[in-house]
Amino acid sequence: MPRYLTTPIYYVNDKPHIGHAYTTLAVDVLARWYRLAGEEVFFLTGTDEHGQKVERAAAAAGLPPQQFCDEVSQAFRDLTTTMGFSNDAFIRTTEPRHHAACQALWRRLEANGHIYLGHYEGWYAVRDEAFYAEDELTERDGVKYAPSGAPVAWVKEPSYFFRLSAWADKLLSLYESRPDFILPLGRRNEVLSFVKAGLQDLSISRTSFSWGVKVPDDPSHVMYVWLDALTNYLTAVGYPNDPTALWPAELHMVGKDILRFHAIYWPAFLMAADLPPPRRIFAHGWWTNEGQKISKSLGNVIDPVALVEEFGLDPVRYFLLREVPFGQDGDFSRRSLTLRLNAELADAFGNLANRTLSLLQRNSDAMLPGEVPPDSLWVEHVSGLAAKVAQALDVQQFHIALEHIFAAIRAANVHITEQAPWALKKTDPARGLAVLRGLHDALRVFATVLTPFMPTTMAAMLDQLGVPDDARTLAALATPLPAGLALPPPAPLFAKRELPA
Repeated sequence: MPRYLTTPIYYVNDKPHIGHAYTTLAVDVLARWYRLAGEEVFFLTGTDEHGQKVERAAAAAGLPPQQFCDEVSQAFRDLTTTMGFSNDAFIRTTEPRHHAACQALWRRLEANGHIYLGHYEGWYAVRDEAFYAEDELTERDGVKYAPSGAPVAWVKEPSYFFRLSAWADKLLSLYESRPDFILPLGRRNEVLSFVKAGLQDLSISRTSFSWGVKVPDDPSHVMYVWLDALTNYLTAVGYPNDPTALWPAELHMVGKDILRFHAIYWPAFLMAADLPPPRRIFAHGWWTNEGQKISKSLGNVIDPVALVEEFGLDPVRYFLLREVPFGQDGDFSRRSLTLRLNAELADAFGNLANRTLSLLQRNSDAMLPGEVPPDSLWVEHVSGLAAKVAQALDVQQFHIALEHIFAAIRAANVHITEQAPWALKKTDPARGLAVLRGLHDALRVFATVLTPFMPTTMAAMLDQLGVPDDARTLAALATPLPAGLALPPPAPLFAKRELPA
C-alpha cells in the first residue's frame, strides 16, 4: 500500500509565507526519502478556499470569491515549483469533486445519527474560523481575543451540530492504544488534557455567509469550514467511492495552531462515518523572525520566494530543517542561515568532496580505484548511516537525521586530514588510492541520503561522483561502484556568502 502523506490545505486569504513552505518541505523530504527507499508514495497538498474569512478577503480585494481564490491558489501552486516540492496532487476545495465528497460525508454522519439541528451562540473568531470558550479568552481595551490573538465576537445563529461530546471516550482510547498517533509528545499531552476536560457538541454549519459547501437538503446552511477542509484528505483519494487503496493516511503534517482540528475533530468525524483515523498527526512549531513574532502588522513576514532568490533553493531547504529541533518553535535569521551554508555545506561537505575528487583526478587518472576493505571511517560512521537516517525520519525528526549525516561528514574530514592521501602518493600510493576510494564511497552515501533534503545539488554531486542514474537509491548503496569508473572534473557546489552585518 502506498504511503499517503499530506500537508494541511492552506487558507487562501493571503499569499504564501515561510510557514507554508516549512510544512510542505517536511512532507516533501519524507516523500522523497520513501521513494528513494523504493516505496510508493502519494503526497498531497492544496488550498482551502471557503469560509467567511475568504469571503471578506475577496470583498476587500474587490473580486468575486472564485476569482480571488483562483489567483491566490495559483500562488500556492507556484510555491511548489519554487521550492522544488514533489507533490503528486494539488487539491482545491472549490473543485466539484470536493463538494460531492463533503456532502457524501455529511450524509453518512447524518444517517449514522451524529448530526442534529439546533442553534449556536458563542465567541467566534473569523480569522481562525473557530469558536472559543469564555475561559480561553483574554481581554484588552474592551476587546476579547482568542488564544491565537484573533479578536472574537458573540455570534448567535441556527446551526447543525456534530455530537462530538459522544466521542471523548473513543478518542481517549485511540490516543491510549496508539501513543505515537500525535507527535511530538508535548502536543499529545495538550490534546489529552483538552479531551479529558470534556467535549462539547460542535457547530458544523453557518447561515451568516454563503461562500462554502451547501448542506445537503438545506441550502440555507453552508458547512463549517473545518468539516469542509478536513474532508479534502478523503476527496483526494476518491471518496465517496472506495478510498481503501490509499486510506488511511500515514501522516497529516500540520502546524501546532491547527492540531485540535486534526487530532480531535477529524478522527471523530472519521470514526463516526465508519472510516479509520489517520496513522499519525505531527504538529510542528512556529518561526519567529530575528527574535520577533512574525506578523503582517510588523512587516516582517518572510517570503520564501525572495529567500530562495537570495540564498538558493537547496541551502534554504537544508537550513529550515537543520536549524531547529523539528516540532519546536524556532527563530529565523539570515546570519544563522549564512553560517550553516558556509560552515556545513561549503566548508565541511563541499570542501570534503572537492578535495577527494580533485585528488582522484590527479592520483587516479580521473578514474575510480578498485574496492578496498572497509576502513574505520566506513565501519564507525558510514555503513549504518542510512538506517539511522531512516529511523529518525520515521518519527519526523529531521534535525536528528541531518545531525547523523553531518557527524559522519565531520568524521570524514578528520579521516582525510589524518590519512593525508596527498602525502601517501609519494610514500605509499596504493594506500593513498585506498583512502580515496573509501572517501568516494562515503561521499556517495552522504549525497544519496541528503538527496531528499537538497535534490538538485545532490544530483549534481552524484554526477561528479560518477554514480549512474540507476544506482541512485538506498538499495543501490549495497552494490559498490566498479573500478575504472570515469570521474568528471569536480566543481564547487556551494558558494560561501558574506555574513550579514
